[in-house]
Amino acid sequence: MRTVLAGTASLLLALGLATASHAGSRVEQILGRYENANRWRDHVMVVAHRGGGLEAGKSRYPENSIASIRGVIASGAEMVEIDIRRSKDGELIVMHDSWLDRTTNCKGEVIARTMDELRRCRLVVEGTGAVTGETVPTLREMLAVTKGRILVNLDNKLETADLADMVALARAMGMEEQVVVKANLWSAERLASVKETMSRVGNGFQFMPIIADDAVRDAGFIAAAGRAFSARAVEMITWRGDADKMTETGGPLFSARVRAASIRDNWHIWVDTHAIVNKPGGFLSGGRGDELAVAAGFPNEVFGFWAERGATMIQTDEPRAAIDWLAANGYRVPYADADESVAAATGDAPAPTN
Repeated sequence: MRTVLAGTASLLLALGLATASHAGSRVEQILGRYENANRWRDHVMVVAHRGGGLEAGKSRYPENSIASIRGVIASGAEMVEIDIRRSKDGELIVMHDSWLDRTTNCKGEVIARTMDELRRCRLVVEGTGAVTGETVPTLREMLAVTKGRILVNLDNKLETADLADMVALARAMGMEEQVVVKANLWSAERLASVKETMSRVGNGFQFMPIIADDAVRDAGFIAAAGRAFSARAVEMITWRGDADKMTETGGPLFSARVRAASIRDNWHIWVDTHAIVNKPGGFLSGGRGDELAVAAGFPNEVFGFWAERGATMIQTDEPRAAIDWLAANGYRVPYADADESVAAATGDAPAPTN
């Protein structure tokens, strides 16, 4: 299924040489794979979009909720993506939209409410409309649930400078290595600006460039972006318009030159198969998204397609379905004591307070 590199990684595993993930806690094992992409080209890591709440056709959990995070941990996914905003009084909170209307039983702008006021809002399961007992969580509460259990990708809905406060919070909680922050990069000027901002944050955290093929097609720039931040992954967006056909190649970001750069500098190629509201299916992945994989029943044309084109990280709204298919088709390498560590991960995390 894979190239010679994949066979080499499998051989190393068989010989017991690639031992980074065969000791330590669950999150230490995940970090071993995240930080050593070239050792794990035969393993596709799964990232749960919006806290994993849109799973099962948006009917399983409220998005960006404590319940959804617990579900993601139990599924065996390596990373969870959550969206960060601020309350009126400056608290870092987890919420995708700038308005409360879609995801809670409240209405109005998020920034117009204090944290105490947001506590009175209840999260809603989008697919069923069910109002739950969960309130809008803070970033601190989310990090407490994930600590030692899973990596966390922060989708910053604020300014780039606000990443400093997010990293500071993770650092204060002793989990900056678990947290991946990111920003869109499209030019040398933008790269330099973000680099200068992040240099003030200090060391010890993970930064990931986001590259979209409507603005960047040069493998040299992608390589430079990865090196500038010592990135362990680069998020690739393959745009698809309403009238565009489904990609047959993966587009310019999945060229041989980009793949060579990822191998040379030891970083993961990350693809987004999750949906975007009011956009065509596979909008971020050249038409090869979750709708095709799960709703239409063609997972090989999505998860298999991207894995064969070098993606070793897939962000999806359907983490369980992705993990099951990838594992069944030889794209996942089991973790040591995975069942035991995942089960232990879901039982003792604190619930949010009202």
